[in-house]
Amino acid sequence: MIRLLVGLGNPGPEYEATRHNAGFWWIDALARQWGVTLHPERAYHGLAARPTRHGHTVWLLEPQTYMNLSGKSVGALARFFKIAPAEILIVHDELDLPPGQAKLKQGGSAAGHNGLKDIQAQLGSADFWRLRLGIGHPGDRAEVAAYVLRRAPEAERRALEESIQRSLAAVESLLSGDMGRAVSLVHARPERPKPPRPAHLAAPGTPAARPAAAPPADAAPAP
Repeated sequence: MIRLLVGLGNPGPEYEATRHNAGFWWIDALARQWGVTLHPERAYHGLAARPTRHGHTVWLLEPQTYMNLSGKSVGALARFFKIAPAEILIVHDELDLPPGQAKLKQGGSAAGHNGLKDIQAQLGSADFWRLRLGIGHPGDRAEVAAYVLRRAPEAERRALEESIQRSLAAVESLLSGDMGRAVSLVHARPERPKPPRPAHLAAPGTPAARPAAAPPADAAPAP
């Protein structure tokens, strides 16, 4: 059962729309859905909200320590409220997934993500859950640092926002501890829109129009 939901990003208006802040976008979307507001919590070095869902207290957290020190915020809150790593969901940007895809898993390596590295070091465990929001890869490892701190083009941003909305469907399963269902909901592929029906085809239940009769072969041409 998840008790703490954390979105990773960097504070400040200059970073607000950058790819690295995808985790913040997810928490913001969930807060809007629940009708709650995050407030500064100095003791936990972040913006936080503490709503009650189905009789249980849940924390929403956006560390304000900058990405590389995310664990300072997560660790402080988790230790105080005795929240185990397996009860924590970390939402973050993922280079190895294209925009529009999201994956949910427990544990694993940080794969070069500095926010995850610091959280793992502060918790002393990699057993937390991760919701990985695809942002795509620049194609050159040397360009990654600049890439994640740039704004995504409109089409990529729209795809990422759509994946955020779809993944929110798994939140209630995460809170109830039905992790298998949560994984299935996140990994489900969105339905493809059906192509428009060709105009020359009749609608179901409507008799097809008969073709016009050809004129007799010896008919005189119209004047």
